[in-house]
Amino acid sequence: MKIFKFGGASVKDAKSIRNVAHIVSLYGIEKLGIVISAMGKTTNAMEQIVETLMSKQEALFQGYVEERRQFHLEIMNELFHDKTNPIYTDVLEVFRSLEIKYKSSPRLNYDFEYDQIVGTGEILSTKIVSAFLNQQGFNSKWADATTLIQTDKAYREAEINWEKTTALFQSHFIPQFESYDIQITQGFIGHTDEGFTTTLGREGSDFTAGIMAYCCDAENVTIWKDVPGMLNADPKWFDDTIKLDSISFREAIELSYYGASVIHPKTVKPLQNKKIPLYVKSFIDPQADGTVIQSSTVNDQLVPSFIFKMNQVLFSFTPKDFSFIAEDNLSDIFNRLSAANAKINLMQNSALQFSILLDKEKVNIEEILALFKDIYHVKFNTGLELVTIRHYDQATLDRVTINKEIILQQKTRETARLIVRQKTKGIIIP
Repeated sequence: MKIFKFGGASVKDAKSIRNVAHIVSLYGIEKLGIVISAMGKTTNAMEQIVETLMSKQEALFQGYVEERRQFHLEIMNELFHDKTNPIYTDVLEVFRSLEIKYKSSPRLNYDFEYDQIVGTGEILSTKIVSAFLNQQGFNSKWADATTLIQTDKAYREAEINWEKTTALFQSHFIPQFESYDIQITQGFIGHTDEGFTTTLGREGSDFTAGIMAYCCDAENVTIWKDVPGMLNADPKWFDDTIKLDSISFREAIELSYYGASVIHPKTVKPLQNKKIPLYVKSFIDPQADGTVIQSSTVNDQLVPSFIFKMNQVLFSFTPKDFSFIAEDNLSDIFNRLSAANAKINLMQNSALQFSILLDKEKVNIEEILALFKDIYHVKFNTGLELVTIRHYDQATLDRVTINKEIILQQKTRETARLIVRQKTKGIIIP
C-alpha cells in the first residue's frame, strides 16, 4: 500500500480535483490510502465560523456558513453529471449540522468548539473527492479519521495514542482493501475516547499521512505539492533555488524544525522509525522525480539550504537586581513566556541577559512587556529577519548578509543562524 497526501491547493477547485483523479490513474491497480486537506482556503473560513459562533454574531455566522456551502456546491456542480448523486445529500447534511450548531452549541471552551467545527472542511473535501473518483470508475471508499486516529484531549494540538490508533487502522482500515482499491480519509483530525473531534495542529494533514503509513506499514508516502520537490530555499525570498533530489530523515527533521514549510515538523519521525520513504512531488508535473527523504545521509551536505523567517522581534531580559541568568531565572522567564503562549525561534543568554526571538504577528508586545516589567528590564527590537543556513560556508554567509546588519549569530558545525536587519532600519526601544 502507498500513501498519498493532497493539500488544499491540490483540491482547490473542480479542475484540481480532476487532476487528482489523473494522478491516481497513473498508479494503476496500486492500493492507495489517500489523505486530503480542506479545499483551498476553507480552513481559514471555518476559523471565521468559529469566531462568529463564540462571539454570538449570528448573521455573520450564517453568512460564512452559506458562503462555504455555495463554494462547495459550485465545485460539485462542475464535477458531477447527475445532480441526484447521493453526494449532494451528504454535503448538504454536513452544512445543516453546522448551521444548527449556533442554536445547539453548548458554548464550551474555545479550543473544543474550534476542533468540532474546523475539521468539517476535511470531511467535505474527502466526501466530494471520493464520490468523484467513484464516478470516474475508481473503486474508492470514504474513511472517517474520527474513528481511526485516537488522541488525547489537548484540543487544537492533540497528541496521538499510537497503540490505539495502530490497532484501529489494523482492524478497521487495512481489511477494507480486500474490497476497495482506494481509501480516502481526512488530514488534520482525530478523536478522543469519548468520540469528540480533535485537531493535530495547523497544517497537520502531512502528519496524518505519516500516522497512516506508520500504522499500516506502508510502502512509501507521497506528498503532492505545487513545487517540484523540496527546494533549498523559499523562492519568495531567494533567487536560483535548487531542488534537493535526496535527503535523509535527519536532515528533513532539522529543516522542518528551523521553519522549512514544505513538510509539517511532526511528519518525518514516524516514517523514520519504520524507514518508510517520503516523496515530495509536484501535482503540476506528477511524473517528475521530486524529492525522496530516506535513511541515507550521503547527499545531505551537497547543497546548502536557506530558511528565512521575516518580521521577527527580539526581546532581551535583564534582572533588575543584576542577578546572574541561571536556572532559577530561566525557569521564571519560561513560565512567563508560556503564559503568553510565546513560541521561541531562537534564544541566547549572557551572564546578565537572556534574549529570545519571536514571530511578531504571533505575539502581543505589550503583553510581554507587562508580564516582565516587575523584576526585569526589557528591551525589544522589531523589523528583524532570522536566516538559518544548513551546511553553510563563508560564501553563503556573505550572500545572505549583503546590505544587512548582523544583530546576533549562532554557529554549529552544520548550521548557522543569523538575526539581521536592513542597515537603514530598526531601533531598540526600552
